[in-house]
Amino acid sequence: MSADLRNIAIIAHVDHGKTTLVDQLFRQSGTFRDNQRVEERAMDSNDLEKERGITILAKPTSIVWEGLRINIVDTPGHADFGAEVERILSMVDGVILLVDSAEGAMPQTKFVTGKALALGLKPIVVVNKIDRPDGRADEVLDEIFDLFVSLDANDEQLDFPTLYASGRNGYASEDINAREGDLTPMFKLIRDHVPSPGLDEDAPFSFLATLLDRDNFMGRVLTGRVQSGVIRTNDPIRAIDADGKVVETGRASKLLSFRGLERVPVDEARAGDIIALAGMEKATVSNTIADPSVSEPIAAQPIDPPTLAMRFSVNDSPYAGREGDKVTSRMIRDRLTREAETNVAIRVTESADKDSFEVAGRGELQLGVLIETMRREGFELGISRPRVIFSTDEDGNRTEPYETVVIDVDDEYSGTVVEKMQRRKADLTEMRPSGVGKTRIAFSAPSRGLIGYHGEFLSDTRGTGIMNRLFEKYGPYKGPIEGRQNGVLISNATGDAVGYALGGLEERGVLFVSPQEKLYEGMIIGENAKPEDLEVNPLKSKQLTNFRSTGKDDALRLTPPTRMTLEQAIAYIDDDEMVEVTPQNIRLRKALLDPNERKKAKRKVDA
Repeated sequence: MSADLRNIAIIAHVDHGKTTLVDQLFRQSGTFRDNQRVEERAMDSNDLEKERGITILAKPTSIVWEGLRINIVDTPGHADFGAEVERILSMVDGVILLVDSAEGAMPQTKFVTGKALALGLKPIVVVNKIDRPDGRADEVLDEIFDLFVSLDANDEQLDFPTLYASGRNGYASEDINAREGDLTPMFKLIRDHVPSPGLDEDAPFSFLATLLDRDNFMGRVLTGRVQSGVIRTNDPIRAIDADGKVVETGRASKLLSFRGLERVPVDEARAGDIIALAGMEKATVSNTIADPSVSEPIAAQPIDPPTLAMRFSVNDSPYAGREGDKVTSRMIRDRLTREAETNVAIRVTESADKDSFEVAGRGELQLGVLIETMRREGFELGISRPRVIFSTDEDGNRTEPYETVVIDVDDEYSGTVVEKMQRRKADLTEMRPSGVGKTRIAFSAPSRGLIGYHGEFLSDTRGTGIMNRLFEKYGPYKGPIEGRQNGVLISNATGDAVGYALGGLEERGVLFVSPQEKLYEGMIIGENAKPEDLEVNPLKSKQLTNFRSTGKDDALRLTPPTRMTLEQAIAYIDDDEMVEVTPQNIRLRKALLDPNERKKAKRKVDA
């Protein structure tokens, strides 16, 4: 069986065309019927994945080409979901490294490729989007070779096969000038270059849990590759942790195999198969599920520690409970516990007052995706400013997380970017031209300094800059870092915003609200042009008189308000502020709504 089986993962950076290429592999292998209506980017099945154009959840799938079964794992390309990628690589025998012909190898590509090379996998390099007018395939290939050398690739790995492809147009070729054809060369290369699993079917059954999700009917469902032996439905099994301790015993109540986009029930699975298994209540990612006679766990990738935390609290604004139906701390606790159960990169701890929870994860995007998902499910939440998780080294010195930041920017903005990054305690590690009037700049920066910078970065580069971040290490504490430069405009009353009042406030700064919007005391309605906070009355209406005036008062023209996305709002707020998240609105507010309470708290801080 395993001679007719290949397990591969696709590694690529965000937006380099990975999911689109998998769509074409589906079509050309006959997984989709010719007349079958299939959504574009079928592998991105989650609503947020479709909207953002990124892959968030790792998903195995399976295609059959000329009698050969190819299990493909479409992996996340964003650094915040790196925990998924590392574990997936232990399920596969080969990887396809997909690189954009213009952008070249990016930081996340480097991170995952390094993990793949360390596991001894031999990559197939595919230079995608070969038909881009600004493509530079030869240079990109040289960059990949240099990258492999810097990642200590061995001679076999450096002798990698290369294909030039257009995932969108569905062709691949060994010829750099090809602009038509199909994906047959890719199928052949997978068959000839990627080894079959070659695992022992006669040994006792063992399986390493790599992914975890929950099904309403089956309970916990663990996905991974069968490392040895054969498993049949209802066979006795047990879960053991990395230290060899038994977590639980049970039976394999359901076995599921991947066929195209479907998970279909099967009666048995053999060494090398990627399957999903139900029947365990406590087993989790990195546990070994095995025959009761097995006592040695399978070596598993450790789960990277969280680097960023936010406080999720019950919404206590005057409008709480009007827009969502899940508002109590018990509901929030149950939802976060469920998330931590299936998303092993997230850690949840309850506060002493039981009304808030500290949620730690790998980055702003990962936690932002969780908050957005909960918001769509009907939750109302108060979210604090993100804070980094500090640690200490062997000598007892304080350390903090650092990130590798790679920025592609038009030459004219490079000076501004370097200056702003250095003010945020980042060290410049590389600066070089990347063609067509652009510069690539690399920094090693403390994560603390990057919180809230992305919006400012887009303004500084007129929306043309591209920033990519990747967790690098825990390094020495860099001392205080300057935060937001401007204060905010705070509403001093509760009610509906009045256009006349907002017109008078426009000269004070940038407004975040429009007329008729519901406001409350302590809510942030705009950014002050000066550094201090300012309390204002956005409900003041025009005093009526007997005199008629012509012209000037009738034509009130308000500038459209600035609307922030969830991630922008979370990055914008200061330590004494919160984001109120409901299914219908994202509002910024002070953590303490009462102005007297705020003054008391400020006096305490100053003292």
